[in-house]
Amino acid sequence: MNNTAEVIEHPGEKLYTIGTVSKLTGVGAITLRAWERRYGLIEPVRKPSGHRLYTRQNIDQINRITALTQQGMRISQIRPEMLESADGMDQDGGTDADKWKTQLNSMMASIISFDEERLEEIYNEALSLYPIDVVTRKLLTPLLIELGLRWEGGEGNIAEEHFFAFYLRNKLGARYHHRGRGNRGPLILLAGLPGEHHEIGLLLFALAAHESGYRVLPLGANMPLEELAAVAKKKGCGAIVLSGAIEPSRETLSQDLPELVTASAAPVLIGGLSSVYACDAINRAGAEALGRDIEHGLRRLADALS
Repeated sequence: MNNTAEVIEHPGEKLYTIGTVSKLTGVGAITLRAWERRYGLIEPVRKPSGHRLYTRQNIDQINRITALTQQGMRISQIRPEMLESADGMDQDGGTDADKWKTQLNSMMASIISFDEERLEEIYNEALSLYPIDVVTRKLLTPLLIELGLRWEGGEGNIAEEHFFAFYLRNKLGARYHHRGRGNRGPLILLAGLPGEHHEIGLLLFALAAHESGYRVLPLGANMPLEELAAVAKKKGCGAIVLSGAIEPSRETLSQDLPELVTASAAPVLIGGLSSVYACDAINRAGAEALGRDIEHGLRRLADALS
């Protein structure tokens, strides 16, 4: 079987080879086949030749399986229905999972109706009950995925996106501003890819990296790549992490990114949906595609720095 990392066009969506999925999720091809054959958890598309091709939904499901096993759940305990929603299930599949799903749906309804007061009420309620990292993992990240699917499917509109992006950017910005000081880990330069005007994914990764002990130097969205190597060298950064939710331009992938990798003494990694769209081109440029799961991205970052 050809496991080269490539994206194959398919009517309506892109499909990914098993090699690409392994790179994006950190789950080996043998394990992916076992999850499909033995446990019935993943259902890839099959070509007439028998080759497996995976959708972005499959990639999200694999990330959820990985998260559940890291929480202590055995693979034999995971059921396909636990992977159907973006928030997954808690280990006991009980009321906590239902509460998160209810809050996610309520926040979605508030966004659709442009009800900032209700949005604030739900978000503050979640923060009063759970630590911020739990709220991010179980509410904000799944909500962003659900909203992305809604907007991709043409069900939402730009006004909804801007309304929620403005709200969440202010919330995350305040969290970042008031973060604790004193980390001693490597310094990570964070920047949005050229053409990327959203900062939410970047802020979420910055906060998660800080909570993992890293020092972070965020430069914001839509950064020219030719400026990053000099900044990283000047500040002694251990890695450059780029983020985006759009498909990078051909010029970025074929010219700017390879030049950045060559000029930088630090490893270059790319996360977010951009890394799913362009996994093969990113790896050809000498950078590393992280996928859009933050916890997986942090593990890959730790590997790169080691």
